[in-house]
Amino acid sequence: MPAVLKSVRQVAENAGVMRGLPAMLKVNQKKGFDCPGCAWPEADERHTAEFCENGAKAVAEEATNRGLTGEFFARHSVADLSERSGYWLGRQGRLTEPLYLAEGATHYEPVGWDRALDLIAEELRGVDHPDRAVFYTSGRTSNEAAFVYQLFARDLGTNNLPDCSNMCHESSGSALSETIGVGKGSVSLEDLQHADLIIVAGQNPGTNHPRMLSSLKRAKRAGTRIVTVNPLPEAGSANFRDPQTPAGLLGRGTDLTDLFAQIRLGGDLALFSAVNRLLLEADARGEQVLDRAFVEEFTHGFDDYAEELLAEPDEEFWPRVERDTGLERELIERITTMVTEAENVVVCWAMGLTQHKHSVPTIREVVNFLLLRGNVGRPGAGVCPVRGHSNVQGDRTMGIWEKPPEDFLDALGEEFGFEPPREHGHDTVEAIRAMGRGEVDVFFAMGGNFVSASPDTLVTEDAMRQVGLTVHVSTKLNRSHVVTGTRALILPALARSDRDMHGGQERWVTVEDSMGKVHASHGVLDPLAQSMRSEVDIVRELARRTLGERSSVDWDSLADYDVVRDHVAAVVPGFDDFNTRVRRSGGFTLPHAPRDDRRFPTATGLANFTRNGSYAPQIPEGRLLLQTLRSHDQYNTTIYGLDDRYRGVAGGRRVVLVNPQDAQELGLVEGSHVDLVSEWEDGRERRAPYFKVALYPTARGCAAAYYPETNVLVPLDSTADISNTPTSKSVVVRFETGTAAPAQGI
Repeated sequence: MPAVLKSVRQVAENAGVMRGLPAMLKVNQKKGFDCPGCAWPEADERHTAEFCENGAKAVAEEATNRGLTGEFFARHSVADLSERSGYWLGRQGRLTEPLYLAEGATHYEPVGWDRALDLIAEELRGVDHPDRAVFYTSGRTSNEAAFVYQLFARDLGTNNLPDCSNMCHESSGSALSETIGVGKGSVSLEDLQHADLIIVAGQNPGTNHPRMLSSLKRAKRAGTRIVTVNPLPEAGSANFRDPQTPAGLLGRGTDLTDLFAQIRLGGDLALFSAVNRLLLEADARGEQVLDRAFVEEFTHGFDDYAEELLAEPDEEFWPRVERDTGLERELIERITTMVTEAENVVVCWAMGLTQHKHSVPTIREVVNFLLLRGNVGRPGAGVCPVRGHSNVQGDRTMGIWEKPPEDFLDALGEEFGFEPPREHGHDTVEAIRAMGRGEVDVFFAMGGNFVSASPDTLVTEDAMRQVGLTVHVSTKLNRSHVVTGTRALILPALARSDRDMHGGQERWVTVEDSMGKVHASHGVLDPLAQSMRSEVDIVRELARRTLGERSSVDWDSLADYDVVRDHVAAVVPGFDDFNTRVRRSGGFTLPHAPRDDRRFPTATGLANFTRNGSYAPQIPEGRLLLQTLRSHDQYNTTIYGLDDRYRGVAGGRRVVLVNPQDAQELGLVEGSHVDLVSEWEDGRERRAPYFKVALYPTARGCAAAYYPETNVLVPLDSTADISNTPTSKSVVVRFETGTAAPAQGI
């Protein structure tokens, strides 16, 4: 009930009842618009209110009736805005007109679209090499906008297309591409209902993907058992009170978790290795727990994998596993028993698995676990990486990637009559390094809040200030608008909920959810100002001005989104007859070779078992291992409020959650204030000041605090092997006596 009341209040306060409530009834509906929040898919049958509390907050802020004009920016200098919190900036309203910060200026000033686009085009034409431009993408960008955006960057001559995937699920894509040949999940919503066992590891659905709880509830009632693996006990995973039902509103819920494994941060590789070892040992005893037929026909490398995993003596293996996981052998054996009793198993995961040094080996070991019992390519089983941002998966499908495959570039070049660049570009971490070295003249961001979302905040901010021109296509203010290059532009874009009109015709876009389903999204709200433009129109007009006659692309034709979709159909596999299929109710599901016919497009042509060794982050004495996470009152870097209701935190965000026994050993007192200081091999001090200690039942040796406030502690060079994802879930920190509260903007 508090969630329902909070949702209604947010909508009424931001958008007003007459504007906001009708919009909410169109969220995630077949003739409505896709929620700008998470990427969890919708079932074929929809509730009238097909959104969660955080979705309501996201739409409410997007649908606000408050617009920012030149008068606001005349009152507030950039220096003034930089002292404001991200929460304050986001609540000021929608950006409605282009804004320009000239070199040496103290205030943004309104500027016409022609002038704004000419400034960018002039700067891009003047770079010594196209690779001195970086084009960043946030997950909320539509398929159509993402396709046109990557086309512009590559027609310009660069693959510098970092995106938010680099900071979240890049580890998943790296591991899955190597092991099963497709870097996406293999399950559908229907598979969850047919699973006998679902393991949810390193994920908090209650805050980050709340609509997933309804799917888990349906699975639970169908007889599915659920194992939750997490360093923190989370309210939604324990008892889910479904707000779509009278019983849920009256406080009667469903106990989702059958077994809770409170794992130590970074211990998931050790856990899945231990379960796999137990399965191999049971099979060696003749218990026939492996799917030998599947292993022999569809996999590669089993013998080498099994030999390595069984080689370590028990007296060495199990003490290490118990140390690395914080779990007793008996509990791991209970999990293994649940696995052997289940015919069909799904493993779901999110950032808790992807943001460690050893994330790729961890996820490869998850795949090993599923391959052992044939749990890939059949109903009710498979891999389920849960994407955290609406259409972040679709953006990658459309070509937003600094390491594009050759066949994609071949198809793109053939379709548009040019030779795309072949050299790989910068991912997010590499882009920050290049900016810091003075090697980037133009930074262009399609949505997002790059400065706040990236690791090593002060390093990132300093790098951004080395750029000649920074440009952000945005709907609302955020901190990235006040940490700028020598010059800066803000371009106001239509939001997912806004009507997109062109030449008297209403246009619509498409998105891809976390399970590979593509569907339409129709904006329903009248934009606050006619000066707002769609992302597609911004990019195609900028491309026309920048590239001129040297481009073979008919940029004007791309104002028709059907034309864009026809080009997508010609370039991207799985989008044949795109315009027809996406107009069908509910859209269509993209092909997935491992799921559809147990075909594995890997280097071996089979699903690959991998040898992943043993690794877990170690904590020096007197330190804790910190994970950054979201509160319930935020979505990524967007802050909707200062409470975290399900963790009992109210009225502030500079809070560090510490196990009571750890606090006692470290001399930490609940309610006292401390500075968090991260320790990294470069010896450089990274400090997040003035955090309030809150005692919380975290795993021993582990602590948690909210980002983006703690991104300052994540070293830029501390990244996952192979994927280069920042290690935001395993930061070694010490605690020092707090001094004074920091400025709001830090």
